[in-house]
Amino acid sequence: MDQSDEMTTWSVPLVLPPRLVTQAESSPEGRVWLSCLPARVADLLRRWSLELEAPAGDAGATCSFVARVRRADGTKVVLKLGLPHLEAEHEALGLRFWNGDGMARLLDADDDTGALLLERCEPGTPLAARPEEEQDVVIASILRRLWRAPAAPHGFRPLCDMVRYWVDCALARSADWPDAGFARAGIARLIELARPAQGDVLLATDLHAGNVLAAQREPWLAIDPKPFVGDPAYDATQHLLNGTQRLRADPRGTVARLSERLGVSGERVGDWLFARLAQAAHVRGETFGLSAQEAVELARRLEQ
Repeated sequence: MDQSDEMTTWSVPLVLPPRLVTQAESSPEGRVWLSCLPARVADLLRRWSLELEAPAGDAGATCSFVARVRRADGTKVVLKLGLPHLEAEHEALGLRFWNGDGMARLLDADDDTGALLLERCEPGTPLAARPEEEQDVVIASILRRLWRAPAAPHGFRPLCDMVRYWVDCALARSADWPDAGFARAGIARLIELARPAQGDVLLATDLHAGNVLAAQREPWLAIDPKPFVGDPAYDATQHLLNGTQRLRADPRGTVARLSERLGVSGERVGDWLFARLAQAAHVRGETFGLSAQEAVELARRLEQ
């Protein structure tokens, strides 16, 4: 078996998926997090009176250690410790704000380690297993419930902060851009769209069919929010970009149908998609499952 397909086992009973280990080892902060993880998990199990059901974390996780655990009263819950990164910094704050409305409930949190104790979604089948039309209905229903403006002072960051981070990453690699004019057009559009405005709401920013799970309290619950305050049209993009086959087949029709379900401007959603594709295609060799050339071609079609 190839080493990359094996799980990395620690001296304590934890088994980490290889993609999580690779991601953590790619930065100094991640390596520190990885080295501290076994002791942190052991401490949380003790302090929160939890029993680890299995040593293996969620095999699909790339940015968090996610494990099934039980509370002392037998309640099945989830323990999550995320890699430190900008987008997920306010996950606990967002979960408290939504308080289980369309989202898995936060049961406890440790601010020092960023650890979360979460409601477990069972059976936990991802919405991605359902047909795309059904996905759209569920995603739209959840997003419309999540989109509320938090009362000031709220502590959430504006969407322009995340966009600024993406822009800085793109500019740092400007020497690699195959089409500098096109990349700069995407960057300029991102900056323009992300400006704070009336009508801004708290966004999940990473809601797609893989982050919605079948549950018992409600048929479907969202997980893994990355909260920022901004334009609701932005929140349509991650779902669309996580399944680009239909977007490539019918860009404008696909955007129009989802936008109508969400009650947001299809033109605005298309602008966000263009900007994200144009910028991201020049940051990585592959983005959203597309080659750089395919991403640029799709962005150009959205402009037509």
